[in-house]
Amino acid sequence: MADDRAHVQEFFAARAADWDRKFPDDGPAYAAAVAELGLAQGDAVLDAGCGTGRALSALRDAVGPRGTVIGADLTPEMLAEAGRAGRDRYATLLRADVSRLPLRAACLDVVFGAGLISHLPQPAEDVRELARVTRPGGRLALFHPIGRAALAARHGRRLSDDDLRAEPRLRPLLAAAGWLLESYTDEDERYLAVAVRQA
Repeated sequence: MADDRAHVQEFFAARAADWDRKFPDDGPAYAAAVAELGLAQGDAVLDAGCGTGRALSALRDAVGPRGTVIGADLTPEMLAEAGRAGRDRYATLLRADVSRLPLRAACLDVVFGAGLISHLPQPAEDVRELARVTRPGGRLALFHPIGRAALAARHGRRLSDDDLRAEPRLRPLLAAAGWLLESYTDEDERYLAVAVRQA
């Protein structure tokens, strides 16, 4: 497991400096996904695996000045890029592993994870940890600015039902960790799965 997390960290560390330049047009897709989550002023939200922090501005707008926004990432280089881009003014940036978050139980209203699920070394355990820090009735949003088929094509791969993001795989994975998959969208222009934390 430690080797898997080190591999993820190494992968993103090598790409951090160019990440925002490589994907310059994703901002509206992030904002649209955040707008669908029904966040209220004063809510507490975690951007899990926040990377360079592209969702943080939209999350801050949604929860307002009284809300709490935390951007957590395993890779210091990604967090450094978020700071350089000025996104630390929207959130508290935290170097943390989603498998062991330094947060108390049931303290969050929403967890947002862009591109997160496919990079979790132990997905079942990791989504259980996300459930631990989310209040009953809170939500988990798994997002990507393009859908599974478009992403597979971008990487020269075929779409596979073994993909954790496929609904038949994702639904039971989330259920075992205390989440109920509420909505699922997988289109060329976006991927968004929203689950509710069960009591």
